[in-house]
Amino acid sequence: MTSLTDRKNAAISRGVGMTTQIYAERAENAEIWDKDGNRYIDFAAGIAVVNTGHRHPRVVEAVRAQLDRFTHTCHQVVPYENYVALAERLNALVPGDGPRKTAFYTTGAEAVENAVKIARHYTGRAGIVAFAGGFHGRTFLGMSLTGKVQPYKAGFGPMMNDIWHLPFPNELHGTSQDEALAALDRLFKADIDPSRVAAIIVEPVQGEGGFYEAPAGFIQRLRQICDQYSILLIADEVQTGFARTGKLFAMEHHGVAADLTTMAKGLGGGLPISAVTGRADVMDSPAPGGLGGTYAGNPLAVAAAHAVLDVIEDEGLCERATRLGQRLKQRLAGIAETVPEIVDIRGPGFMNAVEFNVAGTDKPNPDLANRVREEALNRNLILLTCGVHGNVIRFLAPLTIQDEVFDEALGILETAIHAARA
Repeated sequence: MTSLTDRKNAAISRGVGMTTQIYAERAENAEIWDKDGNRYIDFAAGIAVVNTGHRHPRVVEAVRAQLDRFTHTCHQVVPYENYVALAERLNALVPGDGPRKTAFYTTGAEAVENAVKIARHYTGRAGIVAFAGGFHGRTFLGMSLTGKVQPYKAGFGPMMNDIWHLPFPNELHGTSQDEALAALDRLFKADIDPSRVAAIIVEPVQGEGGFYEAPAGFIQRLRQICDQYSILLIADEVQTGFARTGKLFAMEHHGVAADLTTMAKGLGGGLPISAVTGRADVMDSPAPGGLGGTYAGNPLAVAAAHAVLDVIEDEGLCERATRLGQRLKQRLAGIAETVPEIVDIRGPGFMNAVEFNVAGTDKPNPDLANRVREEALNRNLILLTCGVHGNVIRFLAPLTIQDEVFDEALGILETAIHAARA
């Protein structure tokens, strides 16, 4: 009999990478069972998608109720009320003062693409400034904005023009926020006049880049610079959004409002939906027909998103994210006392990471990080690596994970780290 892996290799493009060879049969909250009945603890959450857990009963019920009404009309052809209501909720929740408006899409990459479209239309400018290590999607614009060549850009030919990258402030790797801001000043002096820059796009916590949080004060300085030159600030909250960092949005940690905010992943609780929310005058710049998409704001995904927002509020998931993250970081700190390869433990809320170097050096150790991931998987704990050097393990378990399952996972993690060093 041909294995599923053999069938996958014969049928699916090699470019669609897979972290595991687990084929899911069912999932519940923070647990996944494969087709052979093996149980796994999920510390990936579909890459920060099911923050409210796999198949949260309220999300399932909301989708089921919508399924009994209609599944698709295309909002641009026959609109529906729950799309309007979700826009109203996000307009009230996304940080910022003054009137806000929202448009819905299907993926995070679409949200980023449309935020750039809106920014360029509103400002009449083309330049976009992004950051090294940032990740903004796999479309051509998303790749161009992304500050990581492997595996996202390699071999795909010329990237889009008028995209400019700056170093992201990262004290661990020798870049202070003053140095990052000095690089922006040099960019404006040497390469592009700020009067040609439409927007600066930034992740408040870099996702694929390694879970590096923007330092206190940096986002405020970006806001000031944007205001000085009439540049729009885009906050990419695709991975940081919806309680993951201990706030509904990570920008709340900085007390700064972006002009445009992109979101996806956790919004739909497992169904594909994304959004751009921003200043009403900016969002209204494109003419009717300039924004949208056939599946944008699909009614099933919109119903799920309403339930996700209800669950986050009713179950106190922002506060729970902070508690879970504290417990995880405390456990990692204890492990680090006997594991010199651990050089950093970080992250707000429950968007946490541990970074490995070769012991006693500043040389990244991606081999150890990958061995930890493999040892954990051998013990039925699903982990993800990330970072420009691949030497970071990120932790993205559902915020609804049961305490006993969380404790079990921490025990497996500790065992896996020690086994990977043996």
